[in-house]
Amino acid sequence: MCYLGTRNVITCHINKIKMNKETKLRIHDITAKAALKFGTEAWVLKKREEERLEAAQMKFLRHLLGITKLDKKKNQCIRQKTGAQNIVKEIKQYQKKWLQHVQRMDTNRLPKQAPQCKPKGRRNIGRPRKRWRDQLPLEDQGTGNTPNPSRT
Repeated sequence: MCYLGTRNVITCHINKIKMNKETKLRIHDITAKAALKFGTEAWVLKKREEERLEAAQMKFLRHLLGITKLDKKKNQCIRQKTGAQNIVKEIKQYQKKWLQHVQRMDTNRLPKQAPQCKPKGRRNIGRPRKRWRDQLPLEDQGTGNTPNPSRT
């Protein structure tokens, strides 16, 4: 994962130079958070991936504050101290913005056509994979339909 390499480089420089908390948080927002959120507009987030993203963010924030896991501080307490928002919530907000952006596009644009694409052929055996459009509420997609219970 690209984030781990970014985190190692950043933490190495942060440890060498004495910085205040605000500067460290700005560095986190500019570099580490950007690495975590890269390409997320098209991701289908599963529960395991959400947990890993949150764990990576909390590891960085703990390091910024000098808190270890042995201190047994709750994630909510660390977020209050840093003023950081949950990365998964930020990603979901970003995906909603992306969906609104795609809906405003011309109909001849590929990102606008892609969600309506119906591939030909047969599906694989087993449970259907979670699709990008299935993870967003349908009222955000511009339809008035209720979610399909077999797909959620």
